[in-house]
Amino acid sequence: MFARQRWTGQKSNYKLNLLKKYNNLCFEPGNIVRLNSFYNNVFIIEIYFLSLQKINNYIMKQLKERILRDGKSLEGGILKVDNFINHQMDPILMREMAKELVRRFANHQVNKVMTIEASGIAPAIMVGDCLNVPVLFAKKKTPSTMDNMLVTEVFSFTKNKSYTVCVSGDYLGEGDRVLFIDDFLANGNAAKGIIDLVKQAGATLEGMGFLIEKGFQSGGEELRSRGIHVESLAIIDSLDNCAVTFR
Repeated sequence: MFARQRWTGQKSNYKLNLLKKYNNLCFEPGNIVRLNSFYNNVFIIEIYFLSLQKINNYIMKQLKERILRDGKSLEGGILKVDNFINHQMDPILMREMAKELVRRFANHQVNKVMTIEASGIAPAIMVGDCLNVPVLFAKKKTPSTMDNMLVTEVFSFTKNKSYTVCVSGDYLGEGDRVLFIDDFLANGNAAKGIIDLVKQAGATLEGMGFLIEKGFQSGGEELRSRGIHVESLAIIDSLDNCAVTFR
């Protein structure tokens, strides 16, 4: 599936450096694309992205199969995936999904991953580990010991109530380039809360990645209309009659 050759390319070349960086972070030994020389640049990169498309299709297929097999669709547009994502977790699948999200944001200069507790923490940590950057999660309770607190309000679709989330400004500031990761994208309320926190801190939002998007709800469309780079590994077009229909 991959070209396997010794790295001898010109390290000053941006694209070659970028590919080498993310290859070494996110592929198993033996599956690393190594660029043989600058003159093979175009040829090797073409093979690389064809391979990534195959990986992308494979990861999405795995996720969709698990949703159909182990997920539970309930009345009111609720999808439970607590068998393998947000209660009991499948670390192997989580790791592969994290790698795929990293590949999709490979052109962004991310130096911090953010999420909101609690279900987003596992995929966010996996992504942060792959990128070798810190992971910051917004807390749903305001600790009395937190200094330099940044606060916003988020409405929960599943719990049908609003709650306050916060982070310390000591860990989110002007130099941070943030990638937000979460398990679900529905109405986008959690994502909007993060946008507000990032803005308050003077940081930069690089993109938002989700494991599952409810495409029949407005969150994805609204975030993309703002010019935000949004990626979702599985997009569900309908949960009508408690049946899952993928895009």
